[in-house]
Amino acid sequence: MDDDTGRRVVVTGGTGALGTAVVGRLLASGAAVTVPVYHDRELVHFPFADRVTLVHDADLTDEATVARVYGEATADGPLWASIQVAGGFTMGDLEHSTVADVQRMWSMNALSCWLCCREAVRRIGDAGGRLVNIAARPALVPTAGVSAYAMSKAAVAALTTSLAEELAPRGIFVNAVVPSIIDTPANRQAMPDAPHDRWPTPDELAATITFLASAANQATRGALVPVYGRS
Repeated sequence: MDDDTGRRVVVTGGTGALGTAVVGRLLASGAAVTVPVYHDRELVHFPFADRVTLVHDADLTDEATVARVYGEATADGPLWASIQVAGGFTMGDLEHSTVADVQRMWSMNALSCWLCCREAVRRIGDAGGRLVNIAARPALVPTAGVSAYAMSKAAVAALTTSLAEELAPRGIFVNAVVPSIIDTPANRQAMPDAPHDRWPTPDELAATITFLASAANQATRGALVPVYGRS
C-alpha cells in the first residue's frame, strides 16, 4: 500500500497471522485501521493494539454487531476500504462431515464476508473505495477432503466477482486473493513434514492484499489473484 495517510480501513481477522501482516503494512502507509476482536485473548500476541481502533465482542456473523464495527470505524469520516481476512477452516471427507460443519464454514467464511462487504459499501463515500476478500485455493482447484470449506470459499469467490460488477460504477473496486497453505507457525506445526519453504508467507500475501486495497490500484477489479508461492 502506498501513501494512504488518514484513509480509514477495516481489517477483519486482523489479529491473526495474516491479519497482523496486513495491519502492519496499512499502518506503515499511514492508514487509520479498525480491527474487530471476537475474544480479547486474540490480543495477547497482537503488536498493534495501541495503534488501531479495536472493536470488542465482535461476532461478524451478526448483523447488528457488524453495523457497530463499521459505525465505530467511520465515526470521524467515510470508509475507504474493508479487508475480509476473518474466516475458518475444517477438513473432513464427505461421509463423515456434518450439517453443522457446513453451517459453521458458511457462517465463518461466506456469511461474515457478505455482511462486512454490505456494511462497508454503506459506509464508503462517493469518492469510491476498495474491498478485498480472502478466498482459498480449494475454491478454484479441486481438492479432496475439504468440501465444506471449499464450498464456503467458492461462495466468497463468487461474491467477489459479482460485487465487482455491481460496484464498479461507484468507483468501488472489489477483488480477492486466493492463497494456498500459508507459512504460519500453526500450519507448520500441523504439517511438520510439508515443504514449508514453498508456501507463501503472511507478509507476501499482505503485499498483494494491501496493493489491491490501496489508492494505487486504479484499474484492477473482479480479480481472483492466486498467491501460491511455489506450492
